[in-house]
Amino acid sequence: MSRAPDLLIVGAGIVGAATAYLAARAGLAVTVVDRGRPASGTSSHGEGNILVSDKELGPELDLARYSNEVWRTELGEHADSWEFEAKGGLVVAASETSLGALTALAEVQRGAGVAATEVAADDLHDLEPHLAGGLAGGVHYPQDAQLMPMLAVAHLLRLARGAGALVRPGTEVTGFLRDGERVVGVRTAAGDLSAGAVLNAAGPWSREVAALADIDLPVLPRRGFVLVTEPVPVMVRHKVYAAEYVSDVASSDAALQSSPVVEGTPSGTVLVGSTRERVGFDSAVSVPALARMAAAAVHLFPALAGVAVMRHYHGFRPYCPDHLPVIGPDPRAPGLWHAAGHEGAGIGLAAGTAALLVQALTSAPTALPLAPFAPERFA
Repeated sequence: MSRAPDLLIVGAGIVGAATAYLAARAGLAVTVVDRGRPASGTSSHGEGNILVSDKELGPELDLARYSNEVWRTELGEHADSWEFEAKGGLVVAASETSLGALTALAEVQRGAGVAATEVAADDLHDLEPHLAGGLAGGVHYPQDAQLMPMLAVAHLLRLARGAGALVRPGTEVTGFLRDGERVVGVRTAAGDLSAGAVLNAAGPWSREVAALADIDLPVLPRRGFVLVTEPVPVMVRHKVYAAEYVSDVASSDAALQSSPVVEGTPSGTVLVGSTRERVGFDSAVSVPALARMAAAAVHLFPALAGVAVMRHYHGFRPYCPDHLPVIGPDPRAPGLWHAAGHEGAGIGLAAGTAALLVQALTSAPTALPLAPFAPERFA
């Protein structure tokens, strides 16, 4: 490149890749750096969820709805590249108590523009024939979707390069360049890189990147596991999960939490989640976590009892204490922007996050106010 980029993005995961493409398409000169390879962090260790169903009323639900729209419209022409499936979600309740909480949430969500239809217990099998009996009921969310995260990252970066962006894997940021208080680039082992603005999109490692600018950004890793079964005939039509999943997502508990999440993929495999626990960056395999997930999945879909698990994987979700991502410029270090802390919703929220950032970077009105996601709220 003949000049310093307008935007240098630290992190080649789904958020960084989506921002790189939309920024380059908007005419900004963009460089993406990552200490590893694209999608080698959180983006390759999740299920690819694009959900509105698990969001309570507030800024995150607003962002989820907006991002869902961006995935389908601004990025919709490329949907086949990343196996986008508008399959919808089905949230089920095992008891009348949990059903009451679920339907109350759905009523509030409908008021915010979410499509949510209550499903009586006797009608659940019309949507999911292999679902266990004895459930109290559920709610169908047709706006829920899924994609293949690694394909999304790869193709978004390909599209970004096609629009003029430069992608530099294996380039670790070791510090920031300053002009007075202003951040004007980064230091790397391969040399200094100047930029008009720097975006910290390093996922669960965003706190470490921010610390290089003497900024405390309380993004913490939250470990989660996923099981992958052998390919089977179509068994799960929607993304299906237990109502307790919503409370697990909103919890700040550090201990192991698990609620069944089951969905099929175009290749025929079934993905089984989910667990959450704050154990730092401990990457050890937790057999109790895997066993708990498998048992819960079989309880929800008894036919899975005879299906073999091919593999499992796990990664670290970027967790923020108030369960909202950090999006926007950091006034404590002018020139430094953040896009982090999306926890397990990063795939779904990436498109909307990227669109909002590009709007702000180009001084256009933002589709949503950035104030609820402001980095300085933790100061």
